[in-house]
Amino acid sequence: MSRPHGLSKSRYTSGLQCHKQLWWRTHEPQAPELVPEPALQAVYDNGTHVGQVARTYFPGGVLIDRPFAEFDARLADTQREIAAGAKVLYEASFVADGVFVAVDVLIREGRGWRVVEVKSSTQLKPPYIPDAAIQVHVLRRAGLTVMGADIMVLNRACTHPDLSNLFQRLDVSDQVESMLEQVPGEVARQLAMLAGELPEVPVGPHCRQPYPCPFTARCWPEVPPHHVSTLYNSWRAVPELLEQGYVTIADLPADIKLNAQAGRQRRAVQSGRLIVEGPLAKALERFAGPLAFLDFETVQPAIPVWPGCHPYDAVPVQFSCHRERADGALEHLEWLTEGPGDPRHELATRVIDACRGARTVVAYNMSFEKGCLERLAVSSPALAPGLLDVVARLADPLPVVREHVYHPAFGGSFSLKAVLPALVPGLSYDGLPIAEGVAASAALEQLLFAGDALPASERARLRTALLAYCERDTLALVRLLDRLRSLAGR
Repeated sequence: MSRPHGLSKSRYTSGLQCHKQLWWRTHEPQAPELVPEPALQAVYDNGTHVGQVARTYFPGGVLIDRPFAEFDARLADTQREIAAGAKVLYEASFVADGVFVAVDVLIREGRGWRVVEVKSSTQLKPPYIPDAAIQVHVLRRAGLTVMGADIMVLNRACTHPDLSNLFQRLDVSDQVESMLEQVPGEVARQLAMLAGELPEVPVGPHCRQPYPCPFTARCWPEVPPHHVSTLYNSWRAVPELLEQGYVTIADLPADIKLNAQAGRQRRAVQSGRLIVEGPLAKALERFAGPLAFLDFETVQPAIPVWPGCHPYDAVPVQFSCHRERADGALEHLEWLTEGPGDPRHELATRVIDACRGARTVVAYNMSFEKGCLERLAVSSPALAPGLLDVVARLADPLPVVREHVYHPAFGGSFSLKAVLPALVPGLSYDGLPIAEGVAASAALEQLLFAGDALPASERARLRTALLAYCERDTLALVRLLDRLRSLAGR
């Protein structure tokens, strides 16, 4: 059974977002835009793992265990198991009205069935309802009596090692029933669209909601440098500015009101130079030496693996620290755990030692490091005083930059990745095998939890790349603070 231009539940929900996106997904399944980056692939793999674990909460079920493309065999296996009296099926497969669906968990309920759609999120989101609705529609059209539908999400209240409440089942039957009347018409529209040429769909909010479209670059015109959409924290004003004919920040007259940062951005772009305003030197008084510069990298397992952890807790497993010695020289300390064992106590001990003697501990966007330290204090009560002492010494250069400095190359962002190369030429993340936090987290999860399946050379490569990335973060803080002090005339 070949279904190159048919619908599935994922295609159907893509079509609800944008028919043009669905056309490309269906007619160009090998498009380069559909090849996930490693970080996105990690998200997909995580969802698959959550789905597999969810099955264990419905014991005794039968898995329709065939490759997804073997449609006929999947349909036949499903019908055979239903006829044999199966109470629970995983990946039960059905087709009707040109739509193929595979149900995560299908439960026999009295004289009918209940659909359970498993999501790796921790909350019910609006896009999940049409996902369940298309399944209920297809199953009923295929002849099954469907009694209701549930969305199954992870429960943030679950605390390792007790995983008995890892999931929450949320009954969405009423929402699904209220949507079913719309489904046949939308299915017909999508199938008719797929049988024709690429549809014309104007760009708009649907390009990013509810999910970022992988084909955005095909539809959106390339914007000029310093487009008004890059104005800091001003996205609500962008449509009106474009409507008034203002395309770039250079076009904006002085009488258009902007927030303080966007106003400084306008002055920097229009003058073509770095802007430094306000009492920068006073703001830097907080950074009294000797200094330590701290950065954590974390993993966020959907299913907690260490005591006291909840789904998606950000657990630090690596740190880098540059610190000033008494003689003024800079010293670098770092640590990255190995294997799946709980790293928190050893990491906490090493962080306390690394920051010992520093009057100020510098962290960019320090709420992240603060949260990591506070969670470490909970997991290692004996070390809590030392960890909370580090928290008390934290100082953050981000608000200093945001309130006093703007370079045209920031591009409307105050992230370290944007600020660093603009203020410290020659130092950036370019050329690093791992160059941003999401990719680092994905690599860490691979190294820690799938390391046994990796060749030794690949494990060594990942470790080297992760250490280089984390070290760059703290070296960046050292050089950035030097630059800010220079700008302040200190």
